[in-house]
Amino acid sequence: MRSIDVLEGMIAAALQEAAPEDRLRAILHLYCDKLAESASGDQPPLMSFSDMRSLTSPHAELVFGTYNQMFRHLRGLFELDSDPFLTRAHRNARTHLIISVMHGVRHWIDHYEPEDYRRVADRVSDILIGGLAAARSGWGPTVLPQMTWPSAEEVSPEAFLRSATILINEQGYRGASVEKISARLNVTKGSFYHHNDNKDDLIAACFERTFAVVRQVQRAAEANGETGWDHLCAATSELVRYQLSDQGPLLRISAFSALPEAMRGETKRTMDRLAQRFGSFVVDGMVDGSIRPLDPSVAAHMVDSIINAAVELEWWVPGITPVSAADLYAKPLFMGVFTPEAEAEAQPASTARIAATRASG
Repeated sequence: MRSIDVLEGMIAAALQEAAPEDRLRAILHLYCDKLAESASGDQPPLMSFSDMRSLTSPHAELVFGTYNQMFRHLRGLFELDSDPFLTRAHRNARTHLIISVMHGVRHWIDHYEPEDYRRVADRVSDILIGGLAAARSGWGPTVLPQMTWPSAEEVSPEAFLRSATILINEQGYRGASVEKISARLNVTKGSFYHHNDNKDDLIAACFERTFAVVRQVQRAAEANGETGWDHLCAATSELVRYQLSDQGPLLRISAFSALPEAMRGETKRTMDRLAQRFGSFVVDGMVDGSIRPLDPSVAAHMVDSIINAAVELEWWVPGITPVSAADLYAKPLFMGVFTPEAEAEAQPASTARIAATRASG
């Protein structure tokens, strides 16, 4: 509740700014300033909101209700009269995009010195406002060849992995007990231990499953399309779709803290390597002119963060489907969150992106 209240204060202060772009910059400055104060030990850290999933009644209702109210206040960035083509689904998806990026920052900002956190906020703001696209690039992800995923039908190793992944994402490590994982598959605990040595090994296997999916999609994206923009759009679109498909989801990054200490080092290195492969696509795009000049490392982490958080889209955007998810949720990051929806559909270049490209150049 304290952490939500801190965010509410940041949002209220930032919404005093006149322009939506200035409001977003203000929120990110305040947020990264808070993270810097926490990293330096000057202020207590904010709670990780992934921990909300482990709460039980009546605490869960109280905290989720307060968090939902904070979400609605942040949605005020996208005023109804600012773009008549923005539906409630568009506004909710863009708000979830922004808050997902903010939560994601906490997982990688420690790569920087605390005194540089405000610079990170500037670069995150630049990408959210200006998008990733160069002026000549438009949204239209390459459709990747259909990929084959292991079957999760009946009682199989893949079924246990998918069941465990869903429960960990929904209820956290503590909430995803052996009993619940087994009950979801209508099997006994004995059947669980027939297929798995223990829960920690199952969590590690869930990470490996997630890494395998991301690698396969990244490779397919790189083999299709001509530019870095093509590769990044295709990989992001496919992974967001996978999150909401019958084969998904991917394991949330927040599950990393549940791993045994001995497994964390290599798992973290793999997570970073896969995130930086998105950065390679960004660099390729800047070289071939399809992506505007920006910080490729920050962009890579932002793409990784929104893919990771796409698993929650059904909670925030009722009616969203695997087919509509990328357009509603990923496209605003690529084209700019304030780019008018009609303009983004009609033509590649937006005024905000052209201005951002000129400023960066």
